[in-house]
Amino acid sequence: MKDIKVAIGGVVFAVALAAVAIVLGYWVTSVNGILLGLLLGILVGNVFKLPYEWQPGIGFVGNKMLEVSILFLAFGINYSHIAHLGWESFVLILVVVVLVLLLTVYLAKKLHCPGSVGWLVGFGTAICGSSAIAALAPSVSKNKEDVGVAIAVVNFYGTIGMLVLPLVLAAFSFSTLESSLLLGGSLHAVGNVAGAGFAMSNEIGEQALTIKLARVALLSPGLILFSYLTQRNTGKNWKHYFQLPWYLWGFLLITVLVSIVPTPDGVIDVASEMGKVILTVAMTAIGLKVSFKSLLVSGKRGLVFGLLIFGVHLILLGLGIWLFVS
Repeated sequence: MKDIKVAIGGVVFAVALAAVAIVLGYWVTSVNGILLGLLLGILVGNVFKLPYEWQPGIGFVGNKMLEVSILFLAFGINYSHIAHLGWESFVLILVVVVLVLLLTVYLAKKLHCPGSVGWLVGFGTAICGSSAIAALAPSVSKNKEDVGVAIAVVNFYGTIGMLVLPLVLAAFSFSTLESSLLLGGSLHAVGNVAGAGFAMSNEIGEQALTIKLARVALLSPGLILFSYLTQRNTGKNWKHYFQLPWYLWGFLLITVLVSIVPTPDGVIDVASEMGKVILTVAMTAIGLKVSFKSLLVSGKRGLVFGLLIFGVHLILLGLGIWLFVS
């Protein structure tokens, strides 16, 4: 009973600190709220010596909240909307995602990216940023510091892409569809796509978000493929790669229900906000376990790898658009 009470202290502290990050997020609008929670956790965890007894509670929040956040992501996916993309656009997105995942495994090994940082950054870049990393982390990373570094990297490049890509696209007079495919097919988080797309026009914003949600819908099959790519030499039975964790089964179930049963926009909006809040709580707890030393070591290579894989992603997408869409 005493151990439970002590662990609860860590839970309460992590949640309270996340609440501070969420409130600050309303004032510091230039920084992604999820990233703000991570950075605040890293700062507090390194400046103050937290009670050792709190660590299990903090670890629990970091692990479980990551998993739960995936469920709320599913409410934004409606397969009937994605079908309106047309098969050409969807096939292009699918091929690019698969190629980026293949290159992630190859390049992470070639460049000796430390721990699981390279895998997490590549998976987050290919599919949906922080949420994709949250989905993959339990199966490939026992080190929460790697998760923290990967989240920081994809948020950093997602923000840069959100600011720079609209200016580049406008300068070169890309069509609405081409701009939508480049933004929705490359930027890391749904928020990045919305910010960049609607900055250009409402039509581009709506199309880019639909394309982005098609990438998010590939989360489960992407995880199966990535599990095979990273564990194929371990001698595991092929059935092992299809044993999805409970939160991904929940993710699939919710996407099917939302696609079949008419869901009010208010419900979807509330679910989206809840997902962001829960992911912020998880990131804050993970930040509390990240040391500055490991951040400097893994962060440098993670930033280089993140830039490389983001650049490759854009090039593949651009080539696909030039060959099959233009």
